[in-house]
Amino acid sequence: MIEQLDQLYQDALTTLETAASTAVLEAWYRDTLGRKGSVQLLTRQVGGLSPEERPAFGKRVNEVKEALQQAYDGRAEHLKLAEIEAAIARDTLDVTLPGRSTTHGNLHVATKTLREIYKIWADMGFQVFRSRDVETDEYNFELLNIPQHHPARDMWDTFHTLTPGVILRTHTSPGQIHAMRTYAPEAIRVILPGMCYRYEQITARSEIQFHQVEGLAVGKNITFADLKGTLTSFARRMFGEQRKVRFRANYFPFTEPSAEMDVECILCNGNGCNVCKHSGWLEILGCGMVHPNVFRNGGYDPEEYSGYAFGMGPERIAMLKYGIEDIRYFWGNDLRFLEQF
Repeated sequence: MIEQLDQLYQDALTTLETAASTAVLEAWYRDTLGRKGSVQLLTRQVGGLSPEERPAFGKRVNEVKEALQQAYDGRAEHLKLAEIEAAIARDTLDVTLPGRSTTHGNLHVATKTLREIYKIWADMGFQVFRSRDVETDEYNFELLNIPQHHPARDMWDTFHTLTPGVILRTHTSPGQIHAMRTYAPEAIRVILPGMCYRYEQITARSEIQFHQVEGLAVGKNITFADLKGTLTSFARRMFGEQRKVRFRANYFPFTEPSAEMDVECILCNGNGCNVCKHSGWLEILGCGMVHPNVFRNGGYDPEEYSGYAFGMGPERIAMLKYGIEDIRYFWGNDLRFLEQF
């Protein structure tokens, strides 16, 4: 496959050198480096390689992508200057020509994913509940069974403000307390979408701000089986009816028991690839049964009520669904990326 990749690289360079306009250049970019371009399609065959061949192939893929991107940028600059010079050299404006049509914008891929998530949960009887972005330490941590100096706080890198006890929320889970205190003692089925903020290094897999969708169901006789069945239905509607799912035990301070939910890798169909780290599975959300202390803080009697909560990242779901490899694309405002959706 490396030989095939090298041949693809040489052919792409040859085609690039013959591009005579920016329109042809954009078509070359879409067909070569785009989401459904030849390079991306070739990387999806990595599952057919042996474990010993995969590292070398992955390294070569990155080298080819970088080299083609640099060649594209250079050619684009050259053609842009050439077209400007040609436009200057042409005759004066022809007022008889029709005007340019207005370019219509599209929904951002994150917004599309959020709306798809909203629809699925609405069909299952959940309503949207909004909560604030600027939160107190009490709601963000203490009322969620994370007291001061608890080691679990290390799970969230927090943005603090100049006002003591006031922070940017690190997750949408504080909305659980707001929702409970709004509806108690009635049953609840809500999702809580919103932006979260964490003081993290920006990489291809992490950002300092991101969307999250929290879910909360409170009532009588709700069990972990209800949680598994509901989330399995969501995953199959989002990723396909035949998509396999699994639950793994985990720890969150505000749920007990807690779990993470995985779906069968969309890119390799469970065969193993670089995206799923050759496990065949991709984690999409955390979940669990609401902790009794959280029920008490929300105004419910844990002896009478039970419920479950979950939290998912729409950007991560979009990355898995559309094969997006870098979360920074969501905030880069690059039209070459945004126009693909």
